[in-house]
Amino acid sequence: MSLQDINTRIAKAETAAGRAQGSVRLIAVSKVQPNERVEAVLEQGHRCFGENRVQEASGKWPAFRESYPDIELHLIGPLQTNKARQAMDLCDAIHSVDRPKLAKTLARLAQEMGSCPDLFIQVNTGEEEQKAGILPKDADAFIAECRDLDLPIQGLMCIPPVEEEPALHFALLAKISERNGLTGLSMGMSSDFESAIALGATHVRVGSAIFGDRVKQPG
Repeated sequence: MSLQDINTRIAKAETAAGRAQGSVRLIAVSKVQPNERVEAVLEQGHRCFGENRVQEASGKWPAFRESYPDIELHLIGPLQTNKARQAMDLCDAIHSVDRPKLAKTLARLAQEMGSCPDLFIQVNTGEEEQKAGILPKDADAFIAECRDLDLPIQGLMCIPPVEEEPALHFALLAKISERNGLTGLSMGMSSDFESAIALGATHVRVGSAIFGDRVKQPG
């Protein structure tokens, strides 16, 4: 599959959902992809990318931005508090605000730096013990806490359990978002983004369908 194929499918899903063309942002997930694959997508005009790890992103994107200054970089993986400043310097959006300690760190750094990336709160819709994210029952209170810290919360993010129907989780995330007056919904990946768009996704995260299978790292 190609970038053009994915964009065509997104456009069709927008139309089917009665939504405006261009209302969904495609985040090309470039984690663990070799630079030549990333550059091929850049050469096709795409500028919005997602990375899982700050360390990998910092080794890849500053050089690309010298040639493509309009790149928009989203951190979609877990963020350690000791990497928060680096992430804020590097990224235009962080999708994994998932705990009070991180929220407070981001708020302090935003005051020091005078700016802050767009933020999405990660909700653990499946209540999976091994997965990061605020539990649905705690989401309203955490959203309020982040707002009290003057953080620029744009929306919510989720990663549904692999063995469950993703639409149920997308609908839950949309419900939490709506009752809290948030407009951003970061949900949907290569296998289910059309379902996510039907339920209101504003950002979909697609990797292997654009770049091909990830390259295994040594070790």
